Amino acid sequence: MAAPEQTAGPDSGATKAPGAPARVGSDRQKILRAGFIPLVDASVLIAAAEFGFAEREGITLDLVKDVSWANVRDRLAFRQFDIAHMISPMPVASMLGLGSNPSPTITPFSLGRGGNAITLSTRLFDRMKAVTGLSETAGALENAEALKRVLDDMRARGEPPPTLGMTYPFSSHNYEFRYWLAAGGIHPDNDVKLVVVPPPLTSDALAAGAIDGFCVGAPWNIVAAERGVGRIVAAKQDLWPSAPEKVIGMRPEWAANQQEAVGRLLTALDAAARWCDLAENHDELSRALADPRYIGAPEAIIRRVLAGEFSIDSRGNRRVIDKYFTFHGGHANYPRQSQALWIYSQMIRWGQAEFSRKGVAAALSSYRPDIYRAVLGDANAPDDADIRVEGQEEGDRFVDGLIFDPADIEGYVKEFSVRTSTAVSQASGEA
Repeated sequence: MAAPEQTAGPDSGATKAPGAPARVGSDRQKILRAGFIPLVDASVLIAAAEFGFAEREGITLDLVKDVSWANVRDRLAFRQFDIAHMISPMPVASMLGLGSNPSPTITPFSLGRGGNAITLSTRLFDRMKAVTGLSETAGALENAEALKRVLDDMRARGEPPPTLGMTYPFSSHNYEFRYWLAAGGIHPDNDVKLVVVPPPLTSDALAAGAIDGFCVGAPWNIVAAERGVGRIVAAKQDLWPSAPEKVIGMRPEWAANQQEAVGRLLTALDAAARWCDLAENHDELSRALADPRYIGAPEAIIRRVLAGEFSIDSRGNRRVIDKYFTFHGGHANYPRQSQALWIYSQMIRWGQAEFSRKGVAAALSSYRPDIYRAVLGDANAPDDADIRVEGQEEGDRFVDGLIFDPADIEGYVKEFSVRTSTAVSQASGEA
């Protein structure tokens, strides 16, 4: 397939989606109701409300804490929310018509990168060490390969496969967990049982033995590790460092009708993201996030998470990840369309969607760099194209070393040896 067409114009090569606003309009909604899940990656939204960035722009953010991504999706669709803290694949899924309530959703602003991790029960990790001699300092791929050997051993002994939790079928957690498992030779639909667990419940579910591992955003991996019930075996940076994590979702007709409100919102979020990136603000941010109104986790854990310094288990093993969270730097807020297309490729890989040119157009329409540029200007946008080859730069590799070329989604899906049995035929569709 040919690369999606770029339309030249005053936005210096930005990809234009139908209905893109040429300017911020005059319609102005002053109070924006915003749903969020209690996670550190909601920091930019929370900081915008808590530290005056929204007020400075003449808007009020009415933040509503929710318990599950399905609730957030539905409440945005049913107009209980104006905007929402969302997982990066949710707008893509909505524009593809996937899920139980696929109401059209777009994102003009990412809330940053990082924060996810994969945690296995201490019992399962101890078995990996016993079976394979796995080192305490093993990397993400080594851990996946060790898990594969344990699963083979469990199968030979007639034991049931482990149950692993992720937060939502159309989530970065699901695709990252699947990507990690598959990189180790594990088929996520055949060799393990994947179930949905809301983020705040993951640590308790692991402690109770209801699940044997999970992929979720901070701080819940670190909470499980410090409770002594889990071992962190991979972080988002190990899988694909520049992968988008959370975004601001909104209904496209609301964005079109409230262009001034959108402009003021993005301006406030941009300022809040810059503030959140500064280490000197992390003590104050940690105190705010620890409040029960927001995350309600221990302030000390949140502070370590923001610094990328945390325990990976309760036995004294620690890890430091530079820029574990990036809220603004490196164009972390830019809704890059090639990332939306990578998400679409994973939906195809795991049988959630079929490849088609119509599907490509739908995925592209979910990420709106044109709105970002119209509000924040080209100076805040990256110099390269909105659609680029992903995973080819040093320091931004996928864990399995593959490279994603958005111009050949079909060929990319076929490169994977672990995928659904229908993925190859689906990747050849032209509907």
